Amino acid sequence: MYFLLILLMLGSWLIQWRLRSKFKQYSQVGLSSGLSGAEIAKKMLDDHGIYDVRIISTTGQLTDNYNPTDKTVNLSEGVYAERSAAAAAIAAHECGHAVQHATAYSMLKFRSALVPALSSVSRFMPWILIAGILMLRTSIIPLGVGIGLFSLTTLFSFITLPVEFDASRRALAWMDQRGVVTVQEHAMAKDALWWAAMTYVVAALASLATLLYYVSIFMRRR
Repeated sequence: MYFLLILLMLGSWLIQWRLRSKFKQYSQVGLSSGLSGAEIAKKMLDDHGIYDVRIISTTGQLTDNYNPTDKTVNLSEGVYAERSAAAAAIAAHECGHAVQHATAYSMLKFRSALVPALSSVSRFMPWILIAGILMLRTSIIPLGVGIGLFSLTTLFSFITLPVEFDASRRALAWMDQRGVVTVQEHAMAKDALWWAAMTYVVAALASLATLLYYVSIFMRRR
């Protein structure tokens, strides 16, 4: 189990490195349509009849996200103003989440419903797990409670996967339909989004491996 966790941590680092490398590579490829990330985002939202979502430029790199609470597509500076295959892919992907929200995509609704509970759980869950391990000789209840809480974070990680893959599917389909990208640029956008999705896959597997580690400790004590 220790080896698996270390392997997943290493895999996560390698995928993050690969994603940043791909983003840098495709950021240097000018988009034939000449559209910036912000312009692509607006065009995609307009095409889906979404006019109440704001497009905002934020600091950082690969910090792009869609916030359903305040209905904002937040694009990092390198995506907001860039006119590249990478910027097109990420901007359209985040708008894919906005489309999911507007169309009441079931998995996004399910994930959003878990957020309040996870926000509360994340504050004290690590302490419960630590206390549970320290108190194993006297009681298994604290660790059992910690495992139950941690299972929510694992569930959230796996629910995130179809949400992310679906957003990328919507983004690529729309870019093709609207002629935003050429065949070559589409391949680059698809590749960049695939590596981005892999970060979520590894995170979900790491969460599952950690959960199983705690469960194994619990079962041995029983």
